Amino acid sequence: MSDVQDHILQARILVVDDNLTNVVLLKKLLEAEGYLHVDGETDSRKVVGMYEAAPYDLVLLDIRMPHMDGYDVMDGLKGIANGDIPPIMVLTAQTDMDTKLKALAAGAQDFLHKPFDRVEALTRIRNMIEVRLLHKQVREQNEILEQKVQERTQELEDTRLDVVHRLGRAAEYKDNETGLHVVRMSKIAHLLAVALGMSDADAKLLLHASPMHDIGKIGIPDGVLLKPGKLDPDEWEVMKTHCQIGAEILGDHPSPLMQMARLVAITHHEKWDGSGYPKGLKGEAIPLVGRITAVADVFDALTSERPYKKGWAIEDAAAFIKEQSGQHFDPTVVDKFTEHLDEIVTIRNTHRDTFEAES
Repeated sequence: MSDVQDHILQARILVVDDNLTNVVLLKKLLEAEGYLHVDGETDSRKVVGMYEAAPYDLVLLDIRMPHMDGYDVMDGLKGIANGDIPPIMVLTAQTDMDTKLKALAAGAQDFLHKPFDRVEALTRIRNMIEVRLLHKQVREQNEILEQKVQERTQELEDTRLDVVHRLGRAAEYKDNETGLHVVRMSKIAHLLAVALGMSDADAKLLLHASPMHDIGKIGIPDGVLLKPGKLDPDEWEVMKTHCQIGAEILGDHPSPLMQMARLVAITHHEKWDGSGYPKGLKGEAIPLVGRITAVADVFDALTSERPYKKGWAIEDAAAFIKEQSGQHFDPTVVDKFTEHLDEIVTIRNTHRDTFEAES
């Protein structure tokens, strides 16, 4: 027996007719042909439950039945099969066009007229099962391909995010000798974004985009970036260019992640009162992601200990953030920062720098 023939004979078939004689006749005919899984039912009310328990590859369905007629049964099957109802062959003695059109509209794919011819019945049944099995095969192959595409897409996304995070940490290692600042501030930014009602998708984008806020510092000369004392006016102007440098490094890639990262890089030093840089944006002219990142960045920078400085106490840093509400920071973002301070402190303590943990 060929594989195709074997699969056809393994098909699950259900014969539904309120006339027991018709059910028995069709079952015997199909079993004599070699079909291995043929069920019969005279009570149409049971059909939907039977299909739900173990789907069939073909339903031979009478139209005129008590309780639920064939049209009702087809409606019931549509309701549970998520658009993938089995091929339905209508068993009917009616040959008028209205009956056929109504059955086709209800979901029937073929007809077997009573009394039926043995050869015609077996041929039509075999053809419908072949189509059903081919349909299932194509659908399963498509599902496998879709799964592979999703896995590959996720792999590419994971790789991209890893590169993005490493770029962000590279800038921090050059500046602060640690990469955990970007981990903490990005998690704080994500928390604030969610608290402010940002969509889950956009909040997640900010989680991954905000670590690149200072990527432009890679382009700042070490003599300025690592100067131990206060910067003079010329040096400060050089330092401020890291926002524009960051935007240029990130470029104008169409990916939503890179677009948001660029926006964060160029706006996270803008201030609510318009005194920030590089463009002196004011109030809500500053993108929300920039306003959120500003609070997360400054709080973590203030509270972080470095080999060359002590970190501020949580209370002092939180007081500074609140003091700067309406000046440096968006008052709405500061309000959410204050409401969620305990969670923010937990993030900070969970991702402590090594030299802090050891001290």
